Amino acid sequence: MNLDSVMQELEALGKERLKKMYMANGAHEPLFGVATGEMKPLFRKIKLNQPLAEELYATGNYDAMYFAGIIAEPNAMTAADYERWIEGAYFYMLSDYVVAVTLAEANIAQEVSDRWIASGDELRMSAGWSCYCWLLGNRPDSAFSADKLTGMLDLAKATIHDAPERAKYSMNNFIYTTAVSYVPLHDKAVETAAAVGPVEVRKDKKKSVIVASERIEKSIARGEIGFKRKHVRC
Repeated sequence: MNLDSVMQELEALGKERLKKMYMANGAHEPLFGVATGEMKPLFRKIKLNQPLAEELYATGNYDAMYFAGIIAEPNAMTAADYERWIEGAYFYMLSDYVVAVTLAEANIAQEVSDRWIASGDELRMSAGWSCYCWLLGNRPDSAFSADKLTGMLDLAKATIHDAPERAKYSMNNFIYTTAVSYVPLHDKAVETAAAVGPVEVRKDKKKSVIVASERIEKSIARGEIGFKRKHVRC
């Protein structure tokens, strides 16, 4: 399949209700409003295809960009390629659920994420912290340095309340994910969550509060400590 035929199929799968929902979360035209689950049959026909993924991502169409992440070949992409993708990720559903997810399957995931976390740019920071969440929830504990993750927990504790709004969500999620999916630092992450406490976030002039401790307690009650998923991408 080529770019035109894939775009036609995606358009046919679009739903106005989902289009409105995506736009309410920050997406803008062009987009069709395709449910992510509806993309699976299309993926089974195409499989992984990096050249086509690049063409789709370059369209600027939200649904095409999302599907690009599904068919991308993470280790075929260089650090410069990921920089180009994050540059095109104009809201969090792209930065955290397309770019960060794709990066999480690459060998250079931690290296690129570290730069993004230190960048000071809201969506790069969000993608960097989010990528670590995907990594921790998928890769064995032995793939990480406990000292490095300890430093990241300390960084989150010291900076989360003053971080850019979207980064707050990802940093909070990092604390939670470390507690649940990285057993060596479970206690440290629980202590960090308690020290951080409620985090106030703003979106569209509305305020809400996120609390990592509450999520951790629920996961402990459900017996989820040590959880690892088999795959990052669908």
